[in-house]
Amino acid sequence: MAHRIYTTSFASVYPLYVAKAERKGRTKEEVDTIIKWLTGYDEAGLDRQLKDEVDFETFFAAAPRMNEDRALIKGVVCGVRVENVEEPLMREIRYLDKLVDELAKGKAMTKILRGGDA
Repeated sequence: MAHRIYTTSFASVYPLYVAKAERKGRTKEEVDTIIKWLTGYDEAGLDRQLKDEVDFETFFAAAPRMNEDRALIKGVVCGVRVENVEEPLMREIRYLDKLVDELAKGKAMTKILRGGDA
């Protein structure tokens, strides 16, 4: 059975990512930068996914170019070590969770993006 998050609208969770970042003095633009770095979406593509209220499965399946450097994302989020998540879609979701977590914890953007550019 598929996990409930797979069929959850990305647009319904996106404001929670932004709110988490903003509570810690970070910005919506920084959250968008992280999402675009991870998935390859441009501004218009990300806006379209949000407007169309696609689910997480569709959001990641339609991503233009998943960043190869995402394999460098390590650590624990929600009590789970992201690099040990075996289910591919759940691992992508946990990568995004981890990046937003790092942003909220004040980590420098260059470190969050694993030394790369947005």
